[in-house]
Amino acid sequence: MSRLTRKPIMQAVRGLESRLGGWAIERRRPIIAAALVLAGIAASGTAFLEFSADDRIYFSKDNPQLLASEAMENTYGETSNVFFAVVPEDRDATSALALEAAVWLTERSWQIPYATRVDSLTNFQHSKAEQDDILVRDLVDRADPGDADERSRIREIALAEPLLAGRLIARDGGVSGVNVTVALPGEDKMREGSRVAEFSYGLADRVRQRFPGIDVRVTGLVIFNQAFLEVSLRDLQTLVPATFAAMTLMLLFLTGGLGGTFAIMLVVALSVMAAVGLGGWVGLPMTGPSAIAPVVVLTVAIASCVHIFSSLVHTMQSDASRMPADRSTDGSVPPSEDDELKRNAIVEAMRVNLQPVFLACLTTAFGFLSMNFSEVPPLRHLGTFVAFGVGAAFVLSVTLLPALLSLLPIRVRATRYRRDAAMVALGEFVIRWRRALGWGFGAIAIALVASIPRNELNDVFLHYFDESIEFRRDADFTVENLTGIYTMEYALASGEPGGIVDPAYLSDLAAFAEWYRAQPETIHVNVITDTFRRLNKSMHGDDPAEYRLPESLELAAQYLLLYELSLPFGLDLGNQIAVDKSATRMTVATRTLSSNEVIALDRRALRWLADHAPNIVRAESAGGTLMFAHLGRRNIVAMLLGTTIALVGISFVLVLALRSLRLGLASLVPNLVPGALGFGIWGLTVGEVGVSLSMVSAMTLGIVVDDTVHFLSKYRRARRELGCASPDAVRIAFRTVGRALLTTSLVLVAGFVVVSLSSFEINSGMGKLTALVIALALFADFFLLPPLLMKIDTAPATKDGD
Repeated sequence: MSRLTRKPIMQAVRGLESRLGGWAIERRRPIIAAALVLAGIAASGTAFLEFSADDRIYFSKDNPQLLASEAMENTYGETSNVFFAVVPEDRDATSALALEAAVWLTERSWQIPYATRVDSLTNFQHSKAEQDDILVRDLVDRADPGDADERSRIREIALAEPLLAGRLIARDGGVSGVNVTVALPGEDKMREGSRVAEFSYGLADRVRQRFPGIDVRVTGLVIFNQAFLEVSLRDLQTLVPATFAAMTLMLLFLTGGLGGTFAIMLVVALSVMAAVGLGGWVGLPMTGPSAIAPVVVLTVAIASCVHIFSSLVHTMQSDASRMPADRSTDGSVPPSEDDELKRNAIVEAMRVNLQPVFLACLTTAFGFLSMNFSEVPPLRHLGTFVAFGVGAAFVLSVTLLPALLSLLPIRVRATRYRRDAAMVALGEFVIRWRRALGWGFGAIAIALVASIPRNELNDVFLHYFDESIEFRRDADFTVENLTGIYTMEYALASGEPGGIVDPAYLSDLAAFAEWYRAQPETIHVNVITDTFRRLNKSMHGDDPAEYRLPESLELAAQYLLLYELSLPFGLDLGNQIAVDKSATRMTVATRTLSSNEVIALDRRALRWLADHAPNIVRAESAGGTLMFAHLGRRNIVAMLLGTTIALVGISFVLVLALRSLRLGLASLVPNLVPGALGFGIWGLTVGEVGVSLSMVSAMTLGIVVDDTVHFLSKYRRARRELGCASPDAVRIAFRTVGRALLTTSLVLVAGFVVVSLSSFEINSGMGKLTALVIALALFADFFLLPPLLMKIDTAPATKDGD
């Protein structure tokens, strides 16, 4: 753009800056009315908000692990389930009371909405020989669990049965399980899942009441999904009010007045309402991560308002200090003069802040919109919610805020102007020791950046929930005392219809199961070859020596047909065998693993199959555990692109606004450094980066640029309008905007500290690291940016027009 073209544009911008404050004051009542009406219209979109309780919302539709899981479910049926752990007080799962409770719970579990199958210790289809036939029946008689000898026999059979031990009865016999498979219609998964969870918890309560001495723990995929909904509602109900209260108290302390605090919090509240409402209008769902959007909007929206209000107060204090000493004895300004001071201060505050507030909001929106590159849809939704809020906050802060401030009483004392002495002293310190600060900050940065590789990309998705969530407590108990919550599914193809009865295929399948059982991560393996072995034993008069695979294809096919015809309704082999009998599904339950451990175990398994199982022609792994394990890695790769685009966009905005390629690019240094320092400290103290933390770089880049923009704006105005040399411009920037930077940073840190209190680890971890990065950014803006400016901006001072 040529100099001649740029000049009229800049004149138009400066004219808008000069006129906006006066316009907002003159038309304040229509502006207030319009703002309330438009915010109300936007907020009405909350009626269309839907809460999602589906774990699959965390995956894009083209996610390969999701597609693999859906393909497996199309063949073998749904894996959604509710799992009851039946816990006798005496830790004897085969006592008369425990068996009676398990039988009762098994029968009642069929009443759970959408239940399609119920498996338990008591209804396990045990086979035994009866002359030349096989008798298949429930392991426990529903009418009578039997005497001590019968119960001892049941215990012996159960603990020796590979399909039961470690899955539906603990290997020490202390706890048993009831697994209910459910097929949700999918028309409204939140309500459907809620119905299942509510009924299941009610059933558990009935067991506790009916059978004193028996406890029941409830887990499973449906309950896992409901836990997501629980944390969403909990965060909305607790974090939003807590943040609002904390912000209000901080503003009262930092601004020292009710009028300014009321105006700012009203603008912020309307921004939050507009953000959530606009999200509802465009169809964004409310999930665990996006549930903190109101807290984030509330936090970041305050920044713009604080800068405008701080400039207003600074101008009023400055003007009041120059007035004749004919005011009241307490040093306050007379009301008539106060109104004129306030009007002039609002006009000046809007003049000097319109551009930096616009740039700050624009860069913040860039940062949050870059979250749309995430592989995790709820994090995309969070970014869009916050971007809506930032846009609303900008519009309201430059229209509604000055209109409100013109009506509300804002009294200042001339003596309060001395409060900036601390910032003036800080500025002098930075100017005097600029070389030492620059080198010192650089040394610290190098040391901490060197610690970034200590971070390991890792997640334990069960630990997304803290121990205040009932599902987490019950899941931990189940893993420690019965079976694994993590499951890995393998679809193992023989290559031809009916091929699963081929002895060579069965031999490879059995060998794979034995390999998995030998792995230290494994708790249980559910495989069809154990059924074939048991049938072969039964057909040979229950001879233990015949517990092996059938020797011929014909014999295996006969056994399978005979067994399938003997099974009752709802307990067929459809969840293990493909309809054309060309493939089987093997399910592995593991202890609680990190995402890296899950991926490593799966790779070892697939490598073993490739090397040792030639008759398994195709093997595919899937399941929710693998889906979540791969999510973090896929997300961080996607966010590298998102962060890069955000960085390019923010760089372009700063270069354009500062009209200096050198200053624009240099200003990025104090904004990139805090993120690097934050991850360095995280590497030293925590060492693990999960799904949510992979978003922090892009998100905080947009936030921390705000303070840099405001500091640079005041610095550039001092250079351009006052003709100050670089050190003098730094002094003016500290005096005019230093306190506002401190205030906004404290508010932002406090807001994200509140987010860190979430019981949902994705939100909690993000809140902790974001608060740390914002605090580091304040240090960078105070101790790194000014020395950098004085180093690179050494041109002679000139005023505009010179």
